[in-house]
Amino acid sequence: MRVALVNDYEIVVHGVAAMLRSYRDQVEIVELDVGRNPAEPVDITLYDTFAATQGDSEAVHQLSQDPLAGKVVVYSWNLDPALISAATANGASAYLSKALPAGQLVAALQAVHRGDRPEGPRGKGATTVVGGDWPGREEGLTQREAEVLALIAQGLSNAELAERTLLSINSVKTYIRSCYRRIGVTNRSNAILWALEHGFRPSRERVVHPDDRPAAR
Repeated sequence: MRVALVNDYEIVVHGVAAMLRSYRDQVEIVELDVGRNPAEPVDITLYDTFAATQGDSEAVHQLSQDPLAGKVVVYSWNLDPALISAATANGASAYLSKALPAGQLVAALQAVHRGDRPEGPRGKGATTVVGGDWPGREEGLTQREAEVLALIAQGLSNAELAERTLLSINSVKTYIRSCYRRIGVTNRSNAILWALEHGFRPSRERVVHPDDRPAAR
């Protein structure tokens, strides 16, 4: 099963690839696409929604129309049933929770590859991430705090943040306050500067056959 991983943050796609490393006999990670669509045919494109548009977006629709992308699977911790339905209407073959352990994620991807429909995500608001990675994790940011900070660094307002993440305005403000405390800033401008200095800048990169690269010394 040939898989491409898609997100705008290098650390996110590398984190998912590392999470699946023990399953190389079942999953071949063909590409890590940062801000890009796959460049060669794959069976499944796993679209990670970290700090990205959600499954109801035009980006997912366009990806599902790409003949190189194979079956598009949205990978998210936003489990609103309406969002899942919208992603399916946009052409996604499945919608998987980021709370899945690696083995269950692989089993779900195999089901999609066979043409079966994996069991849907449970619970509207589960946000526990078992594997993967995100910017700011080493500094103590939770995945939600990191996503909110990434969207602030992209220039989104609180209202736009709420719309993108499906959080209430009050929840957005709570995450912003906790994020500021963790990184030691008191205002939005300093938060953006901190974010840009700590890997929160979206990029465009393609790593083909990432498992074939020489190991770092």
